[in-house]
Amino acid sequence: MFQADRRELACLPSAKLEQDHQEQQKDLHRSIVVVPETDPERQDLQFPDIWLRDNCRCPECYLPQTLSRLPQLWNNLDTSVHVLRQSVDLQQQVLYIDWSDGHASQYPYDWLRERDFSAANRKRYLRESYRPEQQLWSGQDFEAIRRTFYFQELVTSDLALRQWLHHLAVYGVALVREAPLEMDVLRRLANRVGFMRRTTYGEEFSVRAQPGASNYAYLAAPLPLHTDMPYFEYLPGVTMLHTLEQSASPGGVNLLADAFYVAKIMRDRYPEQFRVLCQTPVDWADKGHDGDLHFHNIWRAPVINLDSEGRFVRINHSIPQRDSHFSVPLEQVRPWYEAMATFVRLAHEHSCRFKTTPGDVLTFDNLRLVHGRTGYDDTDQNVRHILGAFIDWDIVYSRLRVLQGVGTSPDTA
Repeated sequence: MFQADRRELACLPSAKLEQDHQEQQKDLHRSIVVVPETDPERQDLQFPDIWLRDNCRCPECYLPQTLSRLPQLWNNLDTSVHVLRQSVDLQQQVLYIDWSDGHASQYPYDWLRERDFSAANRKRYLRESYRPEQQLWSGQDFEAIRRTFYFQELVTSDLALRQWLHHLAVYGVALVREAPLEMDVLRRLANRVGFMRRTTYGEEFSVRAQPGASNYAYLAAPLPLHTDMPYFEYLPGVTMLHTLEQSASPGGVNLLADAFYVAKIMRDRYPEQFRVLCQTPVDWADKGHDGDLHFHNIWRAPVINLDSEGRFVRINHSIPQRDSHFSVPLEQVRPWYEAMATFVRLAHEHSCRFKTTPGDVLTFDNLRLVHGRTGYDDTDQNVRHILGAFIDWDIVYSRLRVLQGVGTSPDTA
């Protein structure tokens, strides 16, 4: 009897939790504002009431000249605010709401449709307005996904510029051809997008064999697959490499691999090693000088970086720029090396090879792709000279949205 009573008492909290959950669902349902669509082919629009109150369009709440809400509501936000009355003017296509805090709002239908909380509309916004959906690829797919653009078209045509940036965002790589053999080519391209990213090596840098080089890239030796500058917390986003002179030797061949594709393989086939590369922080470092500038950069981050939804956002990998400091517990070291050996092997297996010619500008996503080159013979008669520069992805995406006409509605807040 005593045990039975204990079981009955033990059930009470669960029943109470279920009751509370049901009440919360009722409250949630009551907080959804349904706006009837005038087109019978469309589903009705749905919005949380507190979101509508936060995004009121009246002069007290919104400043058109800055395309943003005013902050006064948030000085003492009433999170219990709810709709007292709502009505729709079908002819004017406007939703009217009277609120429990005494405020009144109105919302144009066109504005509401763009912000409908349906799953399909949210997905459309993320794909079309936020960032294009990435398409991952293996080295054997490279010829199918590669696309060539032409320098003169990029500097004169907004359509060509938009297509280049969109392809770069989706596939992570694009080749620009027929650029003049001049030192300002990358600056002209960058200025069409926005502006260059300056680093400790300046706005532009020359990649060629240099005696006494302070950076491994400035040697004629083979350059293993890597991302540029993983020792920066704010990693340069897009790498541009302009071939001014190309080695006539068999070497100097570009290597390129989609490291997000490699990470996907690891997640599918080697989940434990994938976890290790996502969770083990690595010390990336660059210490040296460039001209009169002396620097010592360090950033600690895993090889594979994910966002809050588990999507790939950044790869860190550079054998020469991985510090000898490894600030992790002893038992994590060997599993990391084993996982990293798998990553490097897969990156090579799924890489592609090609050789640029003078006038080519190779552009690629430095957060996503790993790149390298084979070694080459360097003599006075056999010179390889690549000019490099970076653009940040924030600038690229901003320019792409402007070119697409996205975000030009009365409010992007």
